[in-house]
Amino acid sequence: MHKWYVVQVISGQEKKAKRSIEDYRDVKGMTDLIDQVLIPTENVSEVKKGQQKVSEKRIWPGYLLVKMVLNEESWAYIKDAMCVLDFLGGETPTALSDHEVNEILRDLEEKKKGVVQKHKFEIGDKVKITDGVFVNFIGTVTEVFHDKGRLSVLVSIFGRDTRVDDLEFWQVEQSIGDVEQ
Repeated sequence: MHKWYVVQVISGQEKKAKRSIEDYRDVKGMTDLIDQVLIPTENVSEVKKGQQKVSEKRIWPGYLLVKMVLNEESWAYIKDAMCVLDFLGGETPTALSDHEVNEILRDLEEKKKGVVQKHKFEIGDKVKITDGVFVNFIGTVTEVFHDKGRLSVLVSIFGRDTRVDDLEFWQVEQSIGDVEQ
């Protein structure tokens, strides 16, 4: 019976590992044993140089999901595939439970429907400005324009609240704690 296993691969080489497993399964007689190879991904939106760009991002870099019948031949075939490091669990890999698989597949289906924002800034978030005239100031996000990749921040300068507009997402970072300038 086919079960899902997690296979560790060289990070950044997930597509090459997937192709290696899929391309040779006919030749090696693995078609009945290896059913499906999946790279869990989501669509991520970010603004670069003023342009909105959607790219595919791996949810678990360095891992594939493989639906297969695990025996000595299929285990050796996967282990010998290009860019594959090992099964999660090593010599005795454990299959994912039906519940885990259903959750993962449902989550991936949801992620296919939409686009996730790379930068998750929200109004009221504390941020530290990392570039520009107000570098190192900590303030509160007052407006977010995801489509433009920009936001506005309220900072305190000499005890007065001052609004800094038109900051790009890369010019700020999430602030930890409520440190005041």
